[in-house]
Amino acid sequence: MFRLQGSKVLAVDMTGDAVKAKNGSMVAYDGQMAFKKLTGGGEGIRGMVTRRLTGEQMTVMEVKGQGTCWFADRASEINLVHLRGDRLYVESSNLLATDAGLRTGTTFTGLRGASQGNGLFTTTVEGHGQAAIMSDGPAVVLRVSAQYPLTVDPGAYVAHQGNLRQSFQSGVTFRTFLGEGGGEAFQIRFEGDGLVYVQPSERNTIAGDL
Repeated sequence: MFRLQGSKVLAVDMTGDAVKAKNGSMVAYDGQMAFKKLTGGGEGIRGMVTRRLTGEQMTVMEVKGQGTCWFADRASEINLVHLRGDRLYVESSNLLATDAGLRTGTTFTGLRGASQGNGLFTTTVEGHGQAAIMSDGPAVVLRVSAQYPLTVDPGAYVAHQGNLRQSFQSGVTFRTFLGEGGGEAFQIRFEGDGLVYVQPSERNTIAGDL
């Protein structure tokens, strides 16, 4: 159902089924399609309330019909993630589209969300199906294992999946070594078994001034 055309355009072939996508990300379609704006970014009242509290303003639309839709957003690179009953954690600004059958919601992530200005919650996607996530430049998928924990700059973090634990190391950021850090900053440390998606450029964060 999901396929890439190049690295920056997602094509979704539909035969009466539906897809949920970032509002305004559709660039073309053929066939017969119906569009509906969805409230919030998560399922039910909790999703709407937490979105409002965190101010993430994630607006989602549902596209349903027969034909093909093409999606893109600011020439971002797109990566396809196959979920088989597991859960994907992704920054809301990096989520492009999901199968309609996948459940989306929000989960409390603590310090990292607040320091990035994205609130205290991050978006979750779970179930069986495909999701398309975006990155600023080609994403790198890094494996975390018991022997090899991973430390990530919060501005480069895109998403993660698997049995991973997050913790925060304050006082040092990658920019500090270049003399560009300011105030108390931090890194994200992942331990366990899973995958972490990082992008080769950093989004603007206030991590350096936390």
